[in-house]
Amino acid sequence: MATKTRYSRIAQGLHWVTAILVLIAFLQGAGGPESRVYSAERADQLRLHESLGLAVLLIVAFRLVWRFVDPAPEEPPMPVWMSRAAAAGHGLLYLLLFAVPLTAIIGAWAEGHALSTYLGAIDSWFGPNGSPGGSPGGSPAHDFGAWITSLHTWLGDAIMWLAGFHAAAALAHHFVLKDRVLDSMLPWK
Repeated sequence: MATKTRYSRIAQGLHWVTAILVLIAFLQGAGGPESRVYSAERADQLRLHESLGLAVLLIVAFRLVWRFVDPAPEEPPMPVWMSRAAAAGHGLLYLLLFAVPLTAIIGAWAEGHALSTYLGAIDSWFGPNGSPGGSPGGSPAHDFGAWITSLHTWLGDAIMWLAGFHAAAALAHHFVLKDRVLDSMLPWK
């Protein structure tokens, strides 16, 4: 369990595993046009990317449940604006950690692509895009899927920028403000 100054080992582990999985998913994501992402040559890369995204989704859901069981440690003294900015940043990170994988699932499904890995159960229940044939290119469902997929890409970039700001703020707390914010999440302290 968390102490007044440190997150619990479980919370620390969930934080760092999430960060590593998001980074790997971002770095190895195929990106680009639909024909490239879903090409046979990139099937293994897509399967890995989807598996990482699903793992992030499940871990973040567990993190939220864990947060109610094991609350965060007390914040060190800081200005109100800084505390509010931290809360807003954390809230936005959690929102993006859900939105990025969900937009990928919805986008692929609406475009008529079978969801590989463990998500294939959705296809077996409803078929790609709710029908056995999926969505042909140019149909309203396919166009919506393409828009959601482009949103997924944009949100993926946004989460990396926000994670970078999050890390920079933690380093500023450690080296400039010299408080315990970073230490509270480091497992080796």
